[in-house]
Amino acid sequence: MTLSGAAVVAVVSIAALLIIGRSPTSSGPSGPPTVPTAVKNKPHSPKPRPKPKQPPVGAIGRYQVATRSINFVDRSIPSLGPRYLPTLVYYPIVPQSQVAAGQYSRGPFPLVVFAPGYQQCRSFYAPLLNSWASAGYVVAAVQFPETNCHVQPPHEADMVNEPADVATVITRMLAISQEKGKALSGMIDPNAVAVAGHSDGADVAAAMAANTCCRDYQLKAALILSGGEYGFGGQYFTGSAPPMLFVQGTNDTWNPPSASLQLYQGDAAGVRYYLNLPGATHFSPYEGTAEPEPVVARVTVAFLNAYVDGQLSRVGQITALGNTSVSAIYSAGQLPG
Repeated sequence: MTLSGAAVVAVVSIAALLIIGRSPTSSGPSGPPTVPTAVKNKPHSPKPRPKPKQPPVGAIGRYQVATRSINFVDRSIPSLGPRYLPTLVYYPIVPQSQVAAGQYSRGPFPLVVFAPGYQQCRSFYAPLLNSWASAGYVVAAVQFPETNCHVQPPHEADMVNEPADVATVITRMLAISQEKGKALSGMIDPNAVAVAGHSDGADVAAAMAANTCCRDYQLKAALILSGGEYGFGGQYFTGSAPPMLFVQGTNDTWNPPSASLQLYQGDAAGVRYYLNLPGATHFSPYEGTAEPEPVVARVTVAFLNAYVDGQLSRVGQITALGNTSVSAIYSAGQLPG
């Protein structure tokens, strides 16, 4: 059969299309139709929450206060054997609503380790220690093994071993704060540590701040409440000492004003204050709530704020709060008139 010229052209065209893999109706490449690739969006990243702020320190009554009893053991002097140191810790509670909202963290707060006087127990000082904690300080009140109110007869000469007891409490408190999942986890600023003490406990605190026998160089400040120099060995104020506040009643017959003044005047180069309490005795400024204890609470907190928490811009509050109808404050070697 003979094909016409038009038929020949059609056959050739169809064959050509088959050879190159295209159908007569195809207008693009072979295979499934091309679908435009969707633009892939990056996953949504929520903005990070601001880091909670460190809770503020400084105002008495700002925080509710909780307590926790911890039994420490001092083994730093092997010849003495283990020394058991029941310690009551007062610490500020940041409201859970503020923590949950990310406004404030639970800490850290400055640490104050407190040494009671001869035949005194830590509970006697509860109002004063509670005031410190309510202002934003973790307060660890130690009970010494040989001189507390329960020991009969007490052994006052054991005081030479008590600076090591206080040092142990400082070390253990800092370690506890570093542990995870505990009530005091993250509560303590290791760079903001102070000691405080009353009577014989003040002697211990003064030795740790300023005596070569027992100097603790991590201390930022010391509160010496009716204290003096004691025969620990070593020398006082041969080198730098942290800022110190001395508090003294003029009618104190247990620790006469001359003992506090000796310490206050002994540090000619350091930062020091002397809170004079006319008519006050040995115990009333630090135990109970009657005057002048409220003044002592306010001035000691102002001092801690400035020199332990680092609020140096508010150092003038120490003088402003220390000059009242029941007290007068002096600094830089000035003496009571």
